[in-house]
Amino acid sequence: MADTLEFNPEHLLSHKFPETTYSYTERDAALYALGVGACARDAVDADELKYVYHENGQKSIKVLPTFAALFSLASMPNGFGLPGLKYDPRLLLHGQQYIELYKPFPSGGHIQNKVSLAGLYDKGKAAILEIETRSYEKESGDLLCMNRMTVYLRGAGGFSKSSHPFSYSNYPKNQVLAVKIPKTPPFAVFEDCTQPSQACSALLYRLSGDYNPLHSDPIIAKVAGFSKPILHGLCTLGFAVRAIIKCICRGDPIMIKSITGRFLLHVYPGETLITEMWLTDRRVIYQAKVKERNRTVLSGYVDLSHMTSSL
Repeated sequence: MADTLEFNPEHLLSHKFPETTYSYTERDAALYALGVGACARDAVDADELKYVYHENGQKSIKVLPTFAALFSLASMPNGFGLPGLKYDPRLLLHGQQYIELYKPFPSGGHIQNKVSLAGLYDKGKAAILEIETRSYEKESGDLLCMNRMTVYLRGAGGFSKSSHPFSYSNYPKNQVLAVKIPKTPPFAVFEDCTQPSQACSALLYRLSGDYNPLHSDPIIAKVAGFSKPILHGLCTLGFAVRAIIKCICRGDPIMIKSITGRFLLHVYPGETLITEMWLTDRRVIYQAKVKERNRTVLSGYVDLSHMTSSL
């Protein structure tokens, strides 16, 4: 439980997070693409080779839009704790990720991250924490993207000093992150295997900067309640958005304007992901299922900047 003698949530509304920097190279962008399954089944995939190779004389590789999620992780190098809030990092669960994209990412660069508290909720046995990260290109000062990450901190609740649970949010009132999956047949379906080497994916994806041992250490995984290490939620999100780019965007990642993902259930490395997509105007509603267990593990929507003429 939170230490109520030290932790006063009201004081956090004006808490200033330190600005952080994040630098990445073309190699980092390519490693990330491989970590979310690009070219895993076909090393010369016509839609995906551009993420790992200078295809057809292109001067630099293309960067997947979900690469933006790495900036939010880099913006919190010491974890998700707030002054006085105690939690066990082994019991942390990633709840949601929301990403807005303002311009295509360069293949390498230096990023300035500005972080703020977006939400904090006392759920009794747990705390829900929302962190907003705005990422700027350091040289030009241009805003590249914005992340809002929601984490569920088991065992960190109970800090409210009144009978009313503490609740704070600075989300815009018109922004709805929940999504209702249509009952009609999906517009497109894409099946992708997370490769047993994705024990390599958990191990390969972690090289992009998420070193939570839940995804690599069998003992830590069992403490958290899993039979073995699980795939990163953001890796699953990368698989799903990559499927949308392939099936809806005709391989053009620049069409992605914003991404919402709600993590519903874990994925074990080696399981098959089926991404179902429904196209409504410029919004793609999607859900990802694990084929072997027939369970939905991720749902959300992706907003597009424009539509291809072939759709």
